[in-house]
Amino acid sequence: MASELEEKNKALVLRAFDTLFNKRDYAAAEQFWSPQYIQHSAHIAPGRKGLFDLVKSLPPSLKYEAGTIVAEGNSVIVHGRFSEFGAPANWIAADILRIESGLLVEHWDVIQNEATEEQSKSGAPMFGGTFPQYK
Repeated sequence: MASELEEKNKALVLRAFDTLFNKRDYAAAEQFWSPQYIQHSAHIAPGRKGLFDLVKSLPPSLKYEAGTIVAEGNSVIVHGRFSEFGAPANWIAADILRIESGLLVEHWDVIQNEATEEQSKSGAPMFGGTFPQYK
């Protein structure tokens, strides 16, 4: 069973991601990301500014959906879907975050394009219970 700290950290990550990616409220998002934020993603420039600048460059239709989330101590992993950001396929991501003093201080990710039903060798969707419907 997750500790109180782990539950608090999971809730923090979910609020932070919703605030930044879905609500696009950059001023409010600053309360979640440390000014000394360390970014390990190959897709994002360094620091909190690099992350915020990336999100600002994406279409306002960008949508983030969180799926499974787990925590151990000050580390949280959330499996989610990024969609409607102008790419030919959604991204399925496992975002790994380190939290200190109630702030996201470090981030790693593993990202892959979401497969359609025709592309899936397993026959199972990569996220949720249904396959994406691309236009």
